[in-house]
Amino acid sequence: MCCSSLLKIMMFIFNGGIFLAGAVILGVGVWVQVDKNSLLGVLEQVESNSSLSQLVNVSYLLIAVGAVLLVIGFLGCCGAIKESKCMLLTFFIIILVIFLIEVAGGVVLFVFQGLAGELLQELEDEVRQSLENKYGEDESLTSLWNVTMEEFKCCGYRNYTDFDNSPFYNLNGKNVYPTPCCNSTITNACNTNEAELSNIDGCFDKLLQLIEDNAQIIAAVALGIAALEIAAMVVSMVLYCRVGKN
Repeated sequence: MCCSSLLKIMMFIFNGGIFLAGAVILGVGVWVQVDKNSLLGVLEQVESNSSLSQLVNVSYLLIAVGAVLLVIGFLGCCGAIKESKCMLLTFFIIILVIFLIEVAGGVVLFVFQGLAGELLQELEDEVRQSLENKYGEDESLTSLWNVTMEEFKCCGYRNYTDFDNSPFYNLNGKNVYPTPCCNSTITNACNTNEAELSNIDGCFDKLLQLIEDNAQIIAAVALGIAALEIAAMVVSMVLYCRVGKN
């Protein structure tokens, strides 16, 4: 009886952790989906078939994973309370399937992290072409780039020269660049000399750093969730066997 109660408590702890992790992941997914004024939004504007452009759909994946984890945590707790063999077995199977999917996904993310720089470089020509053809003329793209550069303190894809021959460059004089391409202390128009002296990083470097930083955070969260899932599977199977004996 004491052992059975201990197993139930452990099930509550493990599933509580899974439930909270699901809530956090779901919240992050919703935030990413709502926040369109980001570097991912820039990728969404690029007419490209590159696999990197599919990063804009990452929010849907996070929402789906978070929702599934919420359901799993709830199911595990109910199975422990009712001591239902059916619910415990269903819980174990679902957790096992999810765990295997996460392992496969982890391998893909690990491989992608190493290829992130290469994929971004393949995208470079199309991003620069969109800037040259549309920045200063297409209001949606122009606004998105302005917000991105202001938020991440970057300029263009590589540097200020990405705006050469753009509609903005031609309309404002062939020596004027967007304000974020110069230091904030400069009060005059951002011209070639000031942009060169300011040496503002391109958004390519900022995006690559963002991906690398988030990849480490995701990896840490995934390891924690995997540990909880393994522990929950072990406890659920032990509790399943004890229910049968009782």
